[in-house]
Amino acid sequence: MERLQKYIASCGVASRRHAETMILEGKVKVNNRVITQMGTLIDPDKDKVVIDGKRLQLKKERVYLLLYKPSGYISTCDDPRKRRTVLDLVKDVEERLFPVGRLDYDTEGLLLLTDDGDLANKLAHPRYKIPKTYLVEVEGSLTAEKAAVLQDGVRLEDGLTQPAKVETEYYGKEGSRFSITITEGRNRQVRRMCEALGLPVTYLCRASMGFLDLRGLAPGQYRRLKAQEVSRLKRYTSA
Repeated sequence: MERLQKYIASCGVASRRHAETMILEGKVKVNNRVITQMGTLIDPDKDKVVIDGKRLQLKKERVYLLLYKPSGYISTCDDPRKRRTVLDLVKDVEERLFPVGRLDYDTEGLLLLTDDGDLANKLAHPRYKIPKTYLVEVEGSLTAEKAAVLQDGVRLEDGLTQPAKVETEYYGKEGSRFSITITEGRNRQVRRMCEALGLPVTYLCRASMGFLDLRGLAPGQYRRLKAQEVSRLKRYTSA
């Protein structure tokens, strides 16, 4: 037996969180009966699960892409304002994909896309503390004192940030460049941390996530993850 929301995510329809929303909104049928009760258990081999008139089936092979997201794209599957989304960059992939977490419209860098909703949900969960390194350029000088604050924790409206690692490349009165590694995933976190110290961000790129990085890719390009890379990602979330 398997929880309904997990099964939906495993079929690549949506992340587990989105699957839960679909259930609550009455969009899911099991054996021709609308299900709105969270935690419903099903037998994938016997029960018929239908969403929008289409029966779900487990896929044998999942798709895992590493995309170098350019600035000027949003990290969602669609946009009411008709802006370009990251899915516009992978139109030659037939499977229905969704991003793991998000990068801001003006931020570039590493973004994972997959149809494995269960893994996507786990990778985006803060409990696993997957390190993410960003290259940052700001207006103003990143002094040693300000760098120490970034490392120790910045007080934001949603609480104190967790310790980070900061490595300064250069700094001066007009601007500074550095890298910062965080294990959280708050909305616009790096930008807000810098702005709280009077350092407006002029460039932001997520250079790595865990053991994955952007080597060999230019903005807008992507590659499929190797089997051993997928296995390592799953080990991140097995604890």
